[in-house]
Amino acid sequence: MEQREDVMQMEETEDAQEGQFLTFNLAAQQYGMEIRHVTEIIGIQKITDLPNMPNYIKGVINLRGKVIPVIDVRLRFGMDEREYDERTCIVVVNLNTVAVGFVVDTVSEVINIPEIDIEPPPRTKLENLDGGFIQGLGKVGDEVKILLDVHELLFDKEKGTIIELPN
Repeated sequence: MEQREDVMQMEETEDAQEGQFLTFNLAAQQYGMEIRHVTEIIGIQKITDLPNMPNYIKGVINLRGKVIPVIDVRLRFGMDEREYDERTCIVVVNLNTVAVGFVVDTVSEVINIPEIDIEPPPRTKLENLDGGFIQGLGKVGDEVKILLDVHELLFDKEKGTIIELPN
């Protein structure tokens, strides 16, 4: 019976997180990712470089004894690099039991965006424009938040999966 209660609590937690997005800034634009993937937000810390990695994989950090890879979202999007400061954060997400850190300029807030207010990403015929990162466009008041697919942030068309996730 305890196991059934645990499953019910997990389902209630997932339902409570439905439509909830952690918003953050990169340059002047606001982005969001589903809160259900976010495990914590930490300040920037020492990142150990790894050789022979794409420039957007900054390296790894030791988070309470667990080594996790860190991806700079600015660089992943092809934006200019920015020096990290006291507002720079690492958003730690958990995907299929694998923790990954995403460096963002600043974290804003957790907001609710009902499914009815989420538009699909625009389609493009340009081969070099990869809209694969975009899960949707959230309408919040008179603003638009670019909602990211965190799984796609870990996939590179040319290199395949950049960080392996167990099935």
